[in-house]
Amino acid sequence: MFQKNFILALAVLTGTIIGAGIFGIPYVVSKSGIVPGFFYLLFLGGTVLLIHLFFGEIVLRTKEKHRLPGFAQKYLGNWGKILTFLSAVFGITGALLAFIIIGGDFLKIVLSLLFPILAELPFFYFNLLFWGILSFFIFRGIKLIARAELLMNVALFSVIFLVFAFALPEINFQNFVLINTNYIFLPYGVILFSLIGWSAIPEIKEILGNFKEKKNLKKIITFASIIVVGLYSLFFLVIVGVSGEKTSPEAFQGLLPFLGPQIIILGALFGILAVATSFLVLGNYFKNILKYDFRIPKQASAFIVCGLPLVLFLLGFRDFIGVIGLVGTIIGAIDGIIIILIFSKIKKLGNRQPEYSLKIPLILLYFLIGILALGAISQIL
Repeated sequence: MFQKNFILALAVLTGTIIGAGIFGIPYVVSKSGIVPGFFYLLFLGGTVLLIHLFFGEIVLRTKEKHRLPGFAQKYLGNWGKILTFLSAVFGITGALLAFIIIGGDFLKIVLSLLFPILAELPFFYFNLLFWGILSFFIFRGIKLIARAELLMNVALFSVIFLVFAFALPEINFQNFVLINTNYIFLPYGVILFSLIGWSAIPEIKEILGNFKEKKNLKKIITFASIIVVGLYSLFFLVIVGVSGEKTSPEAFQGLLPFLGPQIIILGALFGILAVATSFLVLGNYFKNILKYDFRIPKQASAFIVCGLPLVLFLLGFRDFIGVIGLVGTIIGAIDGIIIILIFSKIKKLGNRQPEYSLKIPLILLYFLIGILALGAISQIL
């Protein structure tokens, strides 16, 4: 039987990985076809699994407590710290912007179905309402713990399988397009965004107390990756199988004609909860970086955290798929390459005996760097 800390650590990692990105996967797969969808999910899933394992060994080989910018400074120098900090600012702001977009969309689905008079209001107002409510909590300060992630995971799997149960009779295999070359590159950034969770690995080390528990880190990372890829595959197959070319960017709106309002409200309610949780976790993390690392006062830090994504939203950045695709591509490339470069040095420079050690040929590291760099270039172009 797995121990309590094993389950909590697994919940933290899967909860960190699974976020708003899951809701964008069915849309990009409906456009590109299921063959590219499965290819990107499996290929990028394997790539990100390796990077997670690399980062796990980096954390275990270092006595000091750091996050990625600290590891980058220690093993690569100041340029590594600066680059990872800029990546974090860009990535968190972009993710918060994506949460505002999709959170408002979910909010409109629920409120317009419950109160039809609200259906005529533009999404814009629901996005602002969602931002306003969560910004209040960012200013107040909310701390979420591993047990909350565990409950969220239970709720997530419950909703997904409930939707699956209702949707199964409605699946039409003619809705599955094998491949559409016009959108063949579309899933890359969205799926990469949906698979990244390396920020949780230092937290997992703290959850796993003794040497014996820390030996499970490799197993936890592997299990989490298998769970996530399996869940994403099931989710996009069900959604695309039911709604086909009518699949919406947030997944649930396109199911309304097929499954009715009750199941859609349930799915959208969970979407609100999942996105809100991610918003609060990332927002408070960013606020604490500004507060503790840059000595910016608490209220000013909260204003920056909440203000940056709002400004971008008001400037017209409101395409959920475009935002998470770009954020996933850039952050995946920068952070992923930084982790690989640190890993290439960690066996010589590390100051602690790790609970696991990977034997990776140098050519594979170069290959992974090339994949991430080429993926970023293709998405930007």
